[in-house]
Amino acid sequence: MNTLKETPKVEGRNVISILETIDVQSGERTVLATFDSLIEAPNWTRDGRNLIYNSLGRIYSFDLATKESVVIESAYVDHCNNDHVLSPDNAHLAVSHHTQEDGQSRIYVFPLEGGNPTLITPLAPSYLHGWSPDGSNLAYCAERNGQYDIYTIPVNGGVEVQMTDTPGLDDGPEYTPDGQHIWFNSVRTGLMQVWRMNADGSEPTQMTFDESNNWFPHVSPDSESVVYISYRKGDVAPGDHPANKNVEVRVMSSHGGEFRTIVKLFGGQGTLNVNSWSPDSMQLAFVSYQLKD
Repeated sequence: MNTLKETPKVEGRNVISILETIDVQSGERTVLATFDSLIEAPNWTRDGRNLIYNSLGRIYSFDLATKESVVIESAYVDHCNNDHVLSPDNAHLAVSHHTQEDGQSRIYVFPLEGGNPTLITPLAPSYLHGWSPDGSNLAYCAERNGQYDIYTIPVNGGVEVQMTDTPGLDDGPEYTPDGQHIWFNSVRTGLMQVWRMNADGSEPTQMTFDESNNWFPHVSPDSESVVYISYRKGDVAPGDHPANKNVEVRVMSSHGGEFRTIVKLFGGQGTLNVNSWSPDSMQLAFVSYQLKD
């Protein structure tokens, strides 16, 4: 079983990227823009006006009204992958950036309007996924001593705290809007499945049980629903989330239970790595892809 976290590539793939939204209830898809290069992982801003995405190592803001993109200046932090998260007040952006010194991913924070970055995690590799709703902590996947687990660290810097300690990959940690729980995905039962634990790491509870590999759970702003991306069993190793696969985006109640597939698409890596719920919990933003000839 492959349980090593794949390092997202910041160079381009030979694809056309299609930035879309979908109505979670009706399933209606809307194409916002098509790009002749790789873009990934849209975050929806709290005011509903912009989507934040990464492309070729930089972070961009896409204006939903004008359909135009502008780069967010971040100085030397220019090898960002698809792990980026907005602060609860939307004043700052935290990113995973592959540092020039050793090429490993570390977490940095800089103003959403652009500005100088601050290093948060000196240890590497660290892959960002969540920001606590009170603004105090970041949650991330990190490899320490040959094992990938979930950690948290104060946003202002400090000592990281290990949340999980199991063989294999634990990944994708994201806080619930009330800050009481962290949702994540883990291979601890064989396939990659969605889990939930208390914010202090206690009481890990498996939330999906089907014969798929389920990744990156994102809780809706109203706390009612969780969306995640699913790979077919046998199509990928449980610990791998590659690009260019036929995948499903699924939604389930935050209390658990049956899932519902809302869209099937060609994608995977880059499609739904970050929380892309609209502020009203009615839509999702995502990226689908087409291979170039």
